[in-house]
Amino acid sequence: MGFHPSLPPLSLPRQPRMLNFHVEYRTRAIEVVLEEASTVGDIKQILETELQVPVSKMQLKGWKSGDVSDSTVLRSLHLPKNTSLYVLTPDIAPCAGTSLSSSLQQESLNQNYLLVITHREAQREYSLNFPGSRTVQEMTLASCGITYPCHRLSVCRRSSPASALEPTEECTDVHMVSDSEGDDFEDASEFGVDECEIFGMGSSSCRKSPMMPENSENEGDALLHFTAEFSSRYGDCHPVFYIGSLEAASQEAFYGKARDRKLLAIYLHNDDSVLSNVFCSQMMCADSIVSYLSQNFITWAWDVTKEANKARLLTMCTRHFGSVVAQTIRTYKTDQFPLLLIVMGKRTSNEVLNVIQGNTTVDELMMRLMGAMEIFTAQQQEDIRDEDEREAREMVKREQDEAYRLSLEADRKKREAQEREEAEQVRQEQIRKEQEEEREAIRLSLEQALPPEPSEDGGERISKLRIRTPSGEFLERRFLGTTRLQVLFDFVASKGYPSDEFKLLTTFPRRNITQLEPSGTLLEAKLFPQETLFLEAKE
Repeated sequence: MGFHPSLPPLSLPRQPRMLNFHVEYRTRAIEVVLEEASTVGDIKQILETELQVPVSKMQLKGWKSGDVSDSTVLRSLHLPKNTSLYVLTPDIAPCAGTSLSSSLQQESLNQNYLLVITHREAQREYSLNFPGSRTVQEMTLASCGITYPCHRLSVCRRSSPASALEPTEECTDVHMVSDSEGDDFEDASEFGVDECEIFGMGSSSCRKSPMMPENSENEGDALLHFTAEFSSRYGDCHPVFYIGSLEAASQEAFYGKARDRKLLAIYLHNDDSVLSNVFCSQMMCADSIVSYLSQNFITWAWDVTKEANKARLLTMCTRHFGSVVAQTIRTYKTDQFPLLLIVMGKRTSNEVLNVIQGNTTVDELMMRLMGAMEIFTAQQQEDIRDEDEREAREMVKREQDEAYRLSLEADRKKREAQEREEAEQVRQEQIRKEQEEEREAIRLSLEQALPPEPSEDGGERISKLRIRTPSGEFLERRFLGTTRLQVLFDFVASKGYPSDEFKLLTTFPRRNITQLEPSGTLLEAKLFPQETLFLEAKE
């Protein structure tokens, strides 16, 4: 079938642009694919079905342009093909209980519990504040028989046949006794978790090596050891810790181009704190936290369990951030660790935006990280504008300097060319003058060497020659007929017409006398008794 140019080509319907969203909620990850003509509310409707979370209690975070409304059309956000988002549900507890009615349970979840834990062998007492929504593995505090508002627990080693058979095992079971009337919380192993893991008792009984060696000469080596030990304890899914000094981490985060700068997250670990293991395993290793820190932060870590390492950290903080940051760290007690310091670089000094303590939740931690990012993003946009304006001014100045340099260069070349031309003129004038002087000297020499003009009454044969010059003047002189032609040539040259530049011609018949043998006589050249000649410049 031939092509008919008169028929318009078939127009295929335009395919809608599809957007991919990777949405994380606690331990779950949902993939959502929608047309860009959809709204933010459409994403929440899909997530409501997948997560069983009401849209009204759902906060969808991670938009580069800040918070958006449910009616916002995705096309107006100018999103890339793939976007990562986070779901926050601050009004919903991480886990629901099963033994209380829904109304009483909700009330209990909103209450704060004080757990006073006595470590019998170490003779230490820990006072911990937890919301009722916090969990002991799979059950919330509000649902497992904890007395409100204060509950006392004690921990001690529980002997077992296994420990007797294996005396080399460093970590034994920890028996936790409740002061409540019931025995719902008599042994934490009923919930499938080791108390060494929950309350961080491992620093003295379960840990076989410290997170960081004491008095390490090189900070990079200390961080390598910290990263290896962290991975060994809590797995490989954790933030990428910057390997190097605090100064190098600060340089990496704060002192590049404004578009490349990041926040600095300083993680301070303390094995003596009962919160360390929970914070590391449940917060620092959560996929959403790891992803968010990796994208937006430079994460640097240090272990303050040993006093020498803590003193070293305080010295570093004083040097890089001032004494206020070091004093702030000193105010925190061991049981308030671990700490996560969020530091933002500013024009004049670095600022600590937030200090996050170990007693927190994934959602709360994410919200505080995102809050710090909002402050940082606003400052970063201002820095980018200032930097762009400064670079524009510098570009204009460079262009002006370059134009001025080129102008100076052109003036210099013009001046040098003029100087060369003037020097060449002077040289040529000098050459011309020297040539004229030389020609004049030759002319005078020839004039002086000419024989005297013979008298007409001498009785000898005289030849009268009349020579017309190129200017129309005539040269007249008498010569003896026996005079050689060279004398004639010298006479003409003495008048300024050398034979190498002019030729001497007869009128009729036309002959070139300068081509004759100079030793011949005027008689032989038939220039006798008289002859009219003319001078013509040689070509």
